[in-house]
Amino acid sequence: MKMDGDAALAPPANPPFKIADIRAAIPKHCWIKNPWRSLSYVFRDFFLAFVLMTMAVYFDSWLFWPLYWTAQGSVFMGLFVIGHDCGHGSFSDNRMLNYVMGHVLLTFVLTPFHGFRIGHRAHHQNHGHADKDEAWVPLSEKIYKNLDSSTKFLRFTLPFPLLAHPLYLLYRSPGKDGSHFDPNSEIFPPSERKNVFFSTVCWTLMFFLLLVLSFVIGPVLTIKLYWIPYWIFVLWISSVTYLNHHGHDHKVPWYRGEEWNYLKGALTTVDRDYGRFSHIHHHLGTHVIHHLFPQIPHYHLLEATCAVKPVLGNYYKEPQKSGPIPIHLISDLIRSLEEDHYVSDTGNVVYYQTDVELHKSSWNKFIHRAICRKLEG
Repeated sequence: MKMDGDAALAPPANPPFKIADIRAAIPKHCWIKNPWRSLSYVFRDFFLAFVLMTMAVYFDSWLFWPLYWTAQGSVFMGLFVIGHDCGHGSFSDNRMLNYVMGHVLLTFVLTPFHGFRIGHRAHHQNHGHADKDEAWVPLSEKIYKNLDSSTKFLRFTLPFPLLAHPLYLLYRSPGKDGSHFDPNSEIFPPSERKNVFFSTVCWTLMFFLLLVLSFVIGPVLTIKLYWIPYWIFVLWISSVTYLNHHGHDHKVPWYRGEEWNYLKGALTTVDRDYGRFSHIHHHLGTHVIHHLFPQIPHYHLLEATCAVKPVLGNYYKEPQKSGPIPIHLISDLIRSLEEDHYVSDTGNVVYYQTDVELHKSSWNKFIHRAICRKLEG
């Protein structure tokens, strides 16, 4: 193993601005949470999901099914984003409404609301921290070296990392114990355990409902209507959450100890342009402002981002503009999986390092190079 050249970079300078300066640049109306507007997006997405299902059943054509799976999986992603907003409290100022809608939306895509909400809260509270972050947290060199070869292969070779969402909910990340379904997991404070149990029960009921549906309409139709779009959604959520924290042209730092603070951690996140899918996904690619102020509703994220750019200056990483389909991001994803493997066990400012032996195998090379050739062609 050897250290990537970027890992020897000098620690980044402390930002010349404070969170209060960023907050002051955001228009006041961007902080307003309109529950009726939030609900309108819920109705829009569920209506679109219903129309797509109806069309799929009506046409029942193998020419139409792939289009349905792609579109419906993307709509599922949009429903997840609104449910995720409920967990942040950016859906409305009414906590009960947030919790009810959060359970409806996240349970529909087989994600336990409170289990995810609390784990995701830990991610936001520790974003950019090399040890304490929660989602796609870097592997330390010690943990990485102790992984068996099959685990390394699955974690860093496409398409396997893009199937990580349900496994993350069940097992968390390597080096972290617990499950988002288990009320007794170390993720959850005792005061939240009843909530986690309730969300797990809701998840179980949804899964049972899908089993009943397979008996009513048949397992094949259930797979085509729900399960394939669900796995398209899994591909989306896994890739989006990864790319919003990895794969920038210049390596971003991870912090520990006195070097970490909330502002510096938020500035390690990466904005992405997902083309036409940005609107379907409710602008989840505007990730920097979301990490700075997760209470801003998704329909104000673009305006808030534009407002704070002059304050952030060079500390804001402008996303590459996308065509209708964000094909360019696949090469960013592949490059990151080939280069970003672990961080040093020591040091308060660390960068991803590369295991040069990992992708020497013919299978890894074949998979990644074949994808790149396909994109270039």
